Amino acid sequence: MKTLGAAVLPRPATPLSDTALMTNARNEPTLAAELRAELASADHVDLLCAFVKWQGLRLLERELTELREHGVPLRVITTTYLGATDARALDALVNDFGAEVRVNYETDRTRLHAKAWLLRRNTGFHTAYVGSSNLSHAALVDGLEWNVRLSAISTPHLLEKFRATFDSYWENREFELYRPSEDSEKLRAALEVASGRKQRDPLTVTLSGLEVTAKPYQAELLEQLDAERVLHDRHRNLIVAATGTGKTVIAALDYRRLVREVHGRDLTLLFVAHRKEILTQARRMYQEVLTDSVFGELLVDGDQPTRWRHVFASIQSLTAERLSSLEAGRFDIVVIDEFHHAQAASYRRFLDHIAPMELLGLTATPERGDGVDVRTAFFGGRVAAELRLWDALEQNLLCPFHYFGIHDGTDLETLQWKRGGYDLAELSEIYTGNDARTRIVLDQLQDKIADVGAMRALGFCVSIEHARYMAEQFVAAGIPARAIVGLDDGTERRAALTALRNRDINVLFTVDLFNEGLDIPLVDTVLFLRPTESATVFLQQLGRGLRLAPGKTVLTALDFVGHQHSEFRFDQRFRALTGLGRKQLEKQVKDGFPFLPSGSQIVLDSVARVLVLENVRQQVSPKKVALVSEIRAHQDNRLASYLEDSGRGLEDILRTDRSWTTLCRDAGKLGEQPGPRETELVKRVKALAHVDDPRRWNAYDALLQHRQSESGVPQARLEAMLYYSLFPNGGGFDSVAAGLDALRGEAVTDEMRQVIDIAFDGAHRSTYGLWDMSDEFVEVPLALHASYSREEILAALGWVSEKRTPATMREGVAWCPAVNADAFLITLKKSDTDYSPTTMYRDFALSPELFHWESQSTTSAASPTGQRYIHHRERGSHILLFVRETKKSGLGDGAPYIFLGPADYVSHEGDRPIAITWRLRQAMPTEVYLGARAAVA
Repeated sequence: MKTLGAAVLPRPATPLSDTALMTNARNEPTLAAELRAELASADHVDLLCAFVKWQGLRLLERELTELREHGVPLRVITTTYLGATDARALDALVNDFGAEVRVNYETDRTRLHAKAWLLRRNTGFHTAYVGSSNLSHAALVDGLEWNVRLSAISTPHLLEKFRATFDSYWENREFELYRPSEDSEKLRAALEVASGRKQRDPLTVTLSGLEVTAKPYQAELLEQLDAERVLHDRHRNLIVAATGTGKTVIAALDYRRLVREVHGRDLTLLFVAHRKEILTQARRMYQEVLTDSVFGELLVDGDQPTRWRHVFASIQSLTAERLSSLEAGRFDIVVIDEFHHAQAASYRRFLDHIAPMELLGLTATPERGDGVDVRTAFFGGRVAAELRLWDALEQNLLCPFHYFGIHDGTDLETLQWKRGGYDLAELSEIYTGNDARTRIVLDQLQDKIADVGAMRALGFCVSIEHARYMAEQFVAAGIPARAIVGLDDGTERRAALTALRNRDINVLFTVDLFNEGLDIPLVDTVLFLRPTESATVFLQQLGRGLRLAPGKTVLTALDFVGHQHSEFRFDQRFRALTGLGRKQLEKQVKDGFPFLPSGSQIVLDSVARVLVLENVRQQVSPKKVALVSEIRAHQDNRLASYLEDSGRGLEDILRTDRSWTTLCRDAGKLGEQPGPRETELVKRVKALAHVDDPRRWNAYDALLQHRQSESGVPQARLEAMLYYSLFPNGGGFDSVAAGLDALRGEAVTDEMRQVIDIAFDGAHRSTYGLWDMSDEFVEVPLALHASYSREEILAALGWVSEKRTPATMREGVAWCPAVNADAFLITLKKSDTDYSPTTMYRDFALSPELFHWESQSTTSAASPTGQRYIHHRERGSHILLFVRETKKSGLGDGAPYIFLGPADYVSHEGDRPIAITWRLRQAMPTEVYLGARAAVA
C-alpha cells in the first residue's frame, strides 16, 4: 500500500504501468474493484459510455464522493441510446458527485457505442479502460464483458488518442451539457422515444424553443452555398444530396440565415414541389427551423394563400393564368424541390417567368434518364454544393453498402467510343443472349446473397432487349423477375414496383428508367449489368438502394466488369464512391480499400482488381503523347474548356516537365517561342493553383499582365507573394520588381492567369479580410479561410528579406516582427502514410473554435518563446494559425495552408513540447473542422 498524507490508497491488482485484458472471470478482479482502486489516485477522470444505470453508479458511490471532496474533475459523456440510461443516475452524477455530464439526445441513430474510462494522474501514470462495459451492475461485476486496461507507460499513443478523441467529443455540439434543473424533461422525453415507450411523429412541430442547428454536413453545404453567392455572385444555385439526407432542412436553414444574418428583414418565399406530401412536410420543417407554427401557406389541391408572403405551391397550381398575375420578382427566395423535373413544360414556363433574388434547386439526381443534365441546362454546369456519398455514410444518413467488382469475361476494348461513351448498340449485342455471362451473374448472386428469394433487386441494363433477356433468364433460373422500360405505361410501372415491394418478384430490370425518380427504400440489391460512363449516373443508380429502411442492414451492389476501352474511366467511379484523389485511389485499390466509412466495403475479385488498377494507373499518369493528341483535337487553347470537355484535372497537365503552355506548343496550337525562363517557370505554375480569395486573384491577374497597380505596403506584399511563389529561392534578381518584370514576354504567364482563374472559379469557402479585423493587420493582405503557400504566408507577414527567402525556412513556426505575430504552419498528418498512430494526435481541432497544438520539442514553457506564446495578449503580440491536412497536394508539390486567423491562448500543459489550446476569433470552416478533429481519425 502507498500513502498520501494520512490517507491509505488501495493499489489496483494490475500495476499502473501494465496493460491487461479483463473479462470478469472468476479468478481475476472485477472491473468495479479495479475502478474503485484506481479512482482513489486519479487527478482527472473521463467516462464515455452509451448508457448509465443507477445500479452501476451506486457501486462506485464512495469513490465518486471522494473525487468531489478532493476537487477531482469528472466528465461523463453518454446518450439516450435505447432509452437505457437512468435519469436518476445522471441527476446523481451532477448533483451528488459534481460531474459535468454531456448527453447526445439523438434517438433515430446514435453512433456512440464506446465504453471507456480515462484516469489521468499528475505523476504521468495515466490509465484507461476500453471495452464493452457500460456503467451498469452487470457490466462492472458479473457480465460476460471484455475490457482492455491501457497504460500511458506501455501504450502512450493509445492514451493520447483516447484523450484527443474524448476532448473532441466533449466540444462537439451534438453532446449537450446536462443540467438536471433545466433539462430533466428533455431527457425524460428523449428516453421515452428511444425506448419505444412513446412514438414520435417525425412531422410533428414541437416548437420547443430549442433552435434547430445544422449538422456538420449540412453546415458544410450551407457554407459552400454562401461562397457561391458572396465570392462568385451566383444567385441561381443547385444543391445535390441523396434522398433522405435532409435537403429541405438545408433549404430552411439557408432561408433563416438569409433573413436573420444577411438581409435582416423578412423575405418572401415560394417553395415549389410536385406533390402535396412534399409541400406539407416542407412547410412543417420551415416552421420548426423558424420556431413559427403559423409560417407559410399552401397552394395545392384547393388550398389558397391569403397573405401570399410565404407560399408552398405545387407546380400544377402555378398555371399560366396564375403566373401572369404574379410579378416576376414577387418572391425574394424561390426553392424548387426535386429539380430534376425542371425540364418539364410546366417547370420551364415557371422558371422562364420568375426573377427572384435567390433561386435554389434541390435534387438527388441531376442527370436525368433522358440524358438531360439540369446542371448544364439551368446552372451553367455548376453544382453549388453536393453532399458526398462518403459524408452521408459517415453520418448514418444512408445504408452501408458492400460493393463487389466481378470480372464477367467480356472484352470491350475494341468497341467504338464516341461522344464520351460506348456505342450502345454494340454493347447490347455483346450482352443480350450472352448466356455465359448471365450464368456468372446468377452464380455470383447465389454466392453473395444470403436468400435470393427474399431480396429486392434492381438490375441496370444497356437496352430494352438486354433488360427483357435478363428477366427471361432469371425466371428460367427460378428467380421471379420482370423488365420495365420506358415504353411501359405508368400502370405497368406501378404494378411492377408493388410486386417488388411485396416480393412477388425479386428483380426489376430496367435501362435508364430508375436512374432518378424512384423511391423504394426496401431495395437491398443493385446489379450493374453494363458499364456506366457517367459517375453521376452510377451514383444515382447505386442511390436507388441506399435509402434506410427497417430491417435493412446493408446494400449489396454487384458490378460486372470486363476489359474496358482505353477511354473508360474507373477512377471517376471509385473517386465518387470514396472521395479519394486519383493518387490516393491507386494505393487504396492495391490495399483493398481499408479506410471506408463504417459498415461499407469494396471487394474486387482478382481479375477485376487488375483491370481496375491498370485503368486507374493510366489516369493517374496519362502519357504526354495522348495529351498532345487530345489538345490538338480540342477546339481552342483555353485550359478550362479542355479540362471540362476531357474530364481531366490540373494534376494531369501541371507536372515538373510540362504545362499547358508546352503541351499546346507541342500540339501546334501556340506560335510563341519559349522565353529565357520558361523551363524554370513551367515548374512553378502549379504553385498558383490554390488562389481562392478575390483580392489576391485580382492582384495576381494585374501583375501578370503588367498593369499599373496601386502602391503601398499591402500592394508590395502582394507583389512579394507572387514573386516568391514563382521564385522561392529569390531567382537571383536584385528586387521583387526586377523579378516580376522578367515575366514580360514569357508565354507561360498567360497559362498562369488561366490557372488562377480556374482556381478562383472553384473556390468554395467565403473569405474574410484579416485587414478588416484590426488596425494592426491593415497592411497584411491575408484573408481568413483562404489557402496560401508557405511562400505567400512569409511574404505577406514581412518575414522575407534580401537575405532570407522562404526556401530557407525549415520549421513550422515563424516569428514575424514586422507584424508582431507568431505564425504557426501546421500539418495535421505528420506522416506521408494514410495512418500513423504515433503522430496523429499532436495537432487537432477540438471544436470549430478550439485548436490543440504542440510546440517544437525543444520549447519549454519558461523559455522566452514559450512565455511569448502563453502571454501573447498581455505583451501585445499575435498568434496566427495556418493548417493543412497533408504535406503534399494532389499536384505533387507542397500543399497550401488554410488560414484560420488570429487565435488566443486558453490553457497549456506539459513541457518540451508544450501542449497549448488556442481559441480562434473566427470559427474555422466546417470542411476544415471535419478534417482536423481528432475523433475523425
